[in-house]
Amino acid sequence: MSTSSTLGPEKGLAEATSVHHAPWLWWRDQMPVTREWSYLDHAAVAPLPQPACESLTNYGRQAAEQGDTEWMAWSSNIEQLRVGLAHWISASPDEIVLVPNTTFGINLVAEGFPWRSGDNVVIPGGEFPSNHFPWENQQRKGVELRVVPSPGGRIDLDGIRRAMDSRTRIVAASWVGYASGYRMPVEDLCALAHGRGALFFLDAIQGLGVFELNVQRIPIDFLAADGHKWMLGPEGAGFAYVRRQHLDLLQCPVVGWNSVEGRYSFAAGAMEFRSTAARFEGGSYNMAGLMALHASLQLNWQVAAVHGKEAVGNRVLHLHRHAREGCFRAGLEIIGDWASNNRSGILLIRKPGEDPQVTRARLLEKKIVVSNRGGGVRLSMHAYNTEAELDRAIDCAARE
Repeated sequence: MSTSSTLGPEKGLAEATSVHHAPWLWWRDQMPVTREWSYLDHAAVAPLPQPACESLTNYGRQAAEQGDTEWMAWSSNIEQLRVGLAHWISASPDEIVLVPNTTFGINLVAEGFPWRSGDNVVIPGGEFPSNHFPWENQQRKGVELRVVPSPGGRIDLDGIRRAMDSRTRIVAASWVGYASGYRMPVEDLCALAHGRGALFFLDAIQGLGVFELNVQRIPIDFLAADGHKWMLGPEGAGFAYVRRQHLDLLQCPVVGWNSVEGRYSFAAGAMEFRSTAARFEGGSYNMAGLMALHASLQLNWQVAAVHGKEAVGNRVLHLHRHAREGCFRAGLEIIGDWASNNRSGILLIRKPGEDPQVTRARLLEKKIVVSNRGGGVRLSMHAYNTEAELDRAIDCAARE
């Protein structure tokens, strides 16, 4: 007798779509956007899962009906988020900073670092502005920004090595290029920076939520990531990581009631900073956004608990391979056809002879969401997307 016959049709269907037996279908069932759209734009702003939507709705209702009487429960929720984030990247909760966006996290380091005139920062070319301007802004302190060309989006490790010297304090780079989709060899670049006496900052926004990261195995010094892309959270809620040994190295560029010990007394006594990375948070939290991010991440963490931390990344790379092969068959050009270990959830394509904006408009008419980046059409697929969605998008992109 079949399992579904034993359990009954409804229970059998639920079992078939469980996180244990069909994790991607289970995940897809919790993405309302799939009812109308083929959403392939996670590298821009991701759609919210149903649990995140419910979290926001519940917060709004509680705040309207109960005021701040639920504040302790909200605070407990985001402290659980801090613990979950730490476990996710193999860090300590004391090393996690809850931030509104990646830009804020990058500026914590750029503005808090004890620069001396004559120091320099090295970054690859083609970085998103938020991982360029905060470092360039240190020129007012006598710090030089050295930008190493990255042809086509590929990180030039030898070029970065040549650009470094005894005054290089930080090497900063994106895990995945927002336009190229090139996935950087994080371990190699971190080792290169440390080998030359510099610290390493990772802009992780285009990688976290897909690929496993263990900061014990790869001793990254700092990272930041907003939650509104691959982590499927709302805008305005993310996190940063500061390795414990650097907590006292950085000054607090933003200081408020939440920065100090005894913060709930609200008395402006001695400015004794909290002993954890939370000292960098300054003031009140985006409670609604952080709780919604927590709800979103439960999808990822439940899959990881059953299938391993590498499961989401493996699924996304499978979809990337499927889309890549489909593009070749359809006669579409792939911009930056990276080696397998440098691929990500981003695939940049182009129809020969057609303006990419025209291609994107045609896809949007068919309820397929993509972006124009890097001179092409950027497909950015998540684990809950399907091969059929990709086939339809490729067929539409190749159409006359």
